[in-house]
Amino acid sequence: MRNPQPTPDPLEWFTEGHDLAAAERVEYAGFVDQSRSWQEEHPEPCVVVGLNTDSGQVAEEQARRSLAELAELVLACNGEVLGSMLQNRARIDPAHYLGSGKLAEVAAYARGLGAETLVFDDELSGSQLRNIERETGLKILDRTLIILDIFARRASTREGKLQVELAQYEYRLSRLAGLGQALSRLGGGIGTRGPGETQLETDRRHIRARVATLKRQLAGLGDRRQRVRRKRALDGVHIVAVVGYTNAGKSSLINRLCASDLHVMDQVFATLDPSARRLELEDGSALVLIDTVGFIRRLPHQLVEAFSSTMEEVCEADLILQLTDASDPDAEEQIGIVEAQLLRLGVADRPRIHALNKADLLPAGVPARFLNARHSPDLVTLAISVHTGQGIDELRRALADFARRSQRHYRLVLPYAEASLFSYIQENGVSLEADYTDSGMRLDFYLDRRLSGPVERWLGDASGD
Repeated sequence: MRNPQPTPDPLEWFTEGHDLAAAERVEYAGFVDQSRSWQEEHPEPCVVVGLNTDSGQVAEEQARRSLAELAELVLACNGEVLGSMLQNRARIDPAHYLGSGKLAEVAAYARGLGAETLVFDDELSGSQLRNIERETGLKILDRTLIILDIFARRASTREGKLQVELAQYEYRLSRLAGLGQALSRLGGGIGTRGPGETQLETDRRHIRARVATLKRQLAGLGDRRQRVRRKRALDGVHIVAVVGYTNAGKSSLINRLCASDLHVMDQVFATLDPSARRLELEDGSALVLIDTVGFIRRLPHQLVEAFSSTMEEVCEADLILQLTDASDPDAEEQIGIVEAQLLRLGVADRPRIHALNKADLLPAGVPARFLNARHSPDLVTLAISVHTGQGIDELRRALADFARRSQRHYRLVLPYAEASLFSYIQENGVSLEADYTDSGMRLDFYLDRRLSGPVERWLGDASGD
């Protein structure tokens, strides 16, 4: 049974040209909280639907696993998956996605289970959404909308919320003519969290205005993020972007390496907002590990574009730490999906450490094809287990080796009069050894190339003397 209470549409406030007054805002927030509480107690009954257009048993098994992944996504939206249907068909039907006979079968199957919603394992066009809803009389959602709903539920920072809202509006803008009950209100079930739908003739104008506003706000936040990155570079801190398929264990790995407390959940997209944690290495150097948004099959392009400032953390990283769940049956496909996203971001050739997680769950060990997938001096592949600690020390050494490659080794005698330069070396140098003699301080240390300017200038002046 659906929530009988109608939910206010925030777009109505845009059309009237004003914002919520303080008292109205409090009342509205309380109403939405009540609506969401009702949803948590009454999961939305759904049937997930997929289409396999490739031939062969392997293709069908992959399609079924993709459908199982969609079911996980629905669960993350507080949906209840009552069943699933998969059709093998040569091509997608441009009007109804499935064949008309199969669509009727799916509708009857869903009604028999008491399901109110069909969730399709692809991104549907506006006309497909409208046609399927008209033919079945059920609420229709697609994979993209489910992912957007998860992001809307879990974004916690201001930037994350703005990015999700932008992605939602971009999705809706091209589908206003096709969207019906599924997106008609806020808080009325899966896929309705965030901006809703008003009259078509006014929606486009106001949504475009809101999109422009969101992009300006995100540009300002992006400038601030860029200043933070420049400050890290000036401090000689190396950035390591931790990337991988969703739910591969990225946050758990950072917690293990940095003794931190990032939120961890055995669920897709548990982490949305990028978090930075400092990793102190044994030689005294440090790295900053950035937890990034997980990738997934058919990641909506609206999200990739909206999260461009967050994705810049990957683009600006000195090293990419790629994490893969080696125990997953689709591990090879997931590696390909991550590789495709890195290519799209233009960082596939960046120095990389590929950590194959959950090696403890593989009795025969990690397959050799994963360990020897690519031969390159800029790629290190390791088998690890975040849970048991297997391979973690080796991973730390690999990270330390990367940091060491960016450092210069100095042996010099520094006069006692150069106290300020000695303080600079103490603050920024690594593995510093000092021997105090009558002629001065004999120093042996490593210094990041980006911070070596003061030492190089002194050496040049000293040689000139």
